[in-house]
Amino acid sequence: MNIVVLERNSVGPDIPVDCFEDLGNVTYYRNTVTIEEVRERVKEADIIVANKSPMNEASLKDAPNVKLICEFATGYDNCDLAYCKSRGIQVCNVVDYSTSMVAQHTFTLALALCQKLSYYDTYVKSGEYSAQDRFSNFDIPFYELEGKTWGIVGMGNIGRRVAKIATAFGCKVIFHSITGKSTCTDYEQVDKDTLLRESDFLSLHCPLSDLSRNLINREALRKMKKTAILINVARGQVVNNPDLYEALMAGEIAAAGLDVLEKEPLELSNPLSKLKDSNQIIITPHLAWGSVEARTRCVQGVYDNIKAFQEGKVRNLVNP
Repeated sequence: MNIVVLERNSVGPDIPVDCFEDLGNVTYYRNTVTIEEVRERVKEADIIVANKSPMNEASLKDAPNVKLICEFATGYDNCDLAYCKSRGIQVCNVVDYSTSMVAQHTFTLALALCQKLSYYDTYVKSGEYSAQDRFSNFDIPFYELEGKTWGIVGMGNIGRRVAKIATAFGCKVIFHSITGKSTCTDYEQVDKDTLLRESDFLSLHCPLSDLSRNLINREALRKMKKTAILINVARGQVVNNPDLYEALMAGEIAAAGLDVLEKEPLELSNPLSKLKDSNQIIITPHLAWGSVEARTRCVQGVYDNIKAFQEGKVRNLVNP
């Protein structure tokens, strides 16, 4: 089988992917962005491995042999599932490979912001600490997690892991189900307004859909506590970036930690790029999922999906 890996570097050049060569004739591309690039590169493909590359009629119409698309990810919003199903193309993702790392990064952002780590690290390294006449410093107040309310949107594998950790820190956990179909009974489920009103920390772990797009907009931000910290490790479009900028500038929430943005990489036209105070906002370059261990598991998951397909088995199929 001809296997085309469209975004080899999406898992990082440090992670080996030569295991795919056990499964067929493999062609690698460092990155593939446009529909035109996809169309040209997949003409002879039986199996496509992608991440953000558009998988739709425009990009696949000249690729008659494609039977399987494997996502280098859990998300598959780059893929037109209805079109693929109409063509008999199976689409598979990799599940639960990054749960531990995304949960870890959620708390890395939250703790850095609520404990003002950037300020105090700079304070010491600037020499100001050495020049003071007291052993400690707490010029900028910082706070504990214990006793706070941790709100969650998206109670899947990652949301549940975050809830477990937040509970260990002594937080009360509440969550909101966008679809209203969550079966989770371990934590209190609340409506959106209650979530916004009561959360001291609000972390987002939901997939992108018509229901979640712009979920956190100016109206939602105005309902949050002025002391609240927002964490987005879901999809960038779940949070309206200009609205978040305005809310931060107006002091409507205390801080935000973002690993995802509406458009990536960060564009200079995005008003959030103007904010340089790391006590107010921390932005990381979509790396929450990307520990060495997680990326290795992701590659192995794609390998297992392809192998299962070749053996006539169904594994991680998202368009049955």
